[in-house]
Formats: sequence, C-alpha cells, structure tokens
Amino acid sequence: MKIDKETEEKVREMQLLEQNLQNLLMQKQAFQLELNETINANEALQSSKGDVYRIVGQIMLKSEKKEMEKDIDEKKHLLGLRIKSIEKQETELRAGLERLRNFIIEKAK
Repeated sequence: MKIDKETEEKVREMQLLEQNLQNLLMQKQAFQLELNETINANEALQSSKGDVYRIVGQIMLKSEKKEMEKDIDEKKHLLGLRIKSIEKQETELRAGLERLRNFIIEKAK
C-alpha cells in the first residue's frame, strides 16, 4: 500500500507526539513521587514531639516546626500545580494523537 506525503508527515507527527507524551508521563510520575514523599514528610513532622531537623547539603540543622510545616505546605502546593499543568498538557497531547490517528486510519481505507 502506497502512502501519500501528507499521511507520511502525519505519521511522523504522531510519533513525535507519542514521544512527547512519554516524556510528559515520566515527568508526571516523578512529581507524583516527590509529592508522596512530601506528604510522608508532613505526616512524620505532625507526629513528631521533640526537636525537628532539616538536612541542608551535608549537615543537619535544627529547625522550627512551624517553619517546616509552612515549607512543606508550599512544596505540596507547587507540586500539585505542576501535576495539574502536566495533566492539562497530557489531555491536549492525547486529543492531538487521537485526531492524527483518525486521520491516518481514514487515509488508509
């Protein structure tokens, strides 16, 4: 079966979108893992009764619990925003892939 130039271009475009989607999904997974770690750190912080410490580079510094709670909440918020942004991009990429897939299927008939 012979494929015209336009269809070949759409196939290449679809392959590129699939690669972009894979990269995006890996980023999303990394942010979700970081968010889970942040949530676990927050739970550990909430259950702590004594002094709390933070690691900065190679040293451990005593820190204020309230300050650490604020930092963790900010980090959770930022990670949530990043994940939402990636999910929006993911939706757009999937829609573009579906359009290209339909175009290629129609041309193949």
